[in-house]
Amino acid sequence: MSGNVEERPERPSEVDGTAHLFRALGKIIKVLRKNAGLSQTELAEITHCSEDLISSIERGVRTPQPDFLVRVDPVLNAGGVLIAAVDDVREALAKARVRHPDWFRSFAKAEAEAVALHYYEVQAVPGILQTPSYAESVFRHRRPLYDEETIGTRLADRLARQVILERWPSPTMSFVIEEAVLRRPLGGRDAFRKQLRRLVEVARMRTVHLQVMPIDREEHPALGGAFTLLTPKGRREVAYTESYGHPRLITDPEEVRMYTERYGIIRAQALTPHESLELIEKMLGEL
Repeated sequence: MSGNVEERPERPSEVDGTAHLFRALGKIIKVLRKNAGLSQTELAEITHCSEDLISSIERGVRTPQPDFLVRVDPVLNAGGVLIAAVDDVREALAKARVRHPDWFRSFAKAEAEAVALHYYEVQAVPGILQTPSYAESVFRHRRPLYDEETIGTRLADRLARQVILERWPSPTMSFVIEEAVLRRPLGGRDAFRKQLRRLVEVARMRTVHLQVMPIDREEHPALGGAFTLLTPKGRREVAYTESYGHPRLITDPEEVRMYTERYGIIRAQALTPHESLELIEKMLGEL
């Protein structure tokens, strides 16, 4: 839900080779970094991005964005090799937008074009906020098991959706995450620590409102499960729900209104963004 979909075992309907391109670029960047005598931490500092991003790019599970290739080329003394790949990466990214399974594609398209996005999540961190190691754990331990190729493809697709957070002008974005989600260390202690750090980063973004719904609330307006509200450009708000691979994009105005009402009450009962950030930082300090 809210980006934690893709539970059914179908493979993406289009096999376009983009994953191979990203893996190859990742290997090239790793070799160039080592030849330049830089650690992942040092490269992250120089290029003003996270160490987790560098690691995931080198492993081929996250897409190296065109602007990243332009920035990193001179740092790694690549001599224009990485810049030369920019057009191919742009074309591959365009193809990647349609690699999602057919049953998920309508939501992914609406999400990518939305001017407002509001996520309520009860089981796991929303997909577009997941770190590579956390997302990999989500896919690797689901049942029935995915094969390695499917895990890699689904992981790349999920991480590619995260460019929404970098869009400008940014869509209006908010998240409400149940506290129980933040008490479940998916992927193990180290992976979960990175995930909490990522949530702290997002919570500090001025384009995002992130709130935590505490476990101790005595009332709750939406025990039926997670959902997403999104507003496509030039169109009315719609709602999206999904359970065990069965998606539903809701367009009926009256039904959408009910989800909007629930979300408003959830936000009112949740911790404020500042209180939520303090809670996540406290949890991070306890790991």
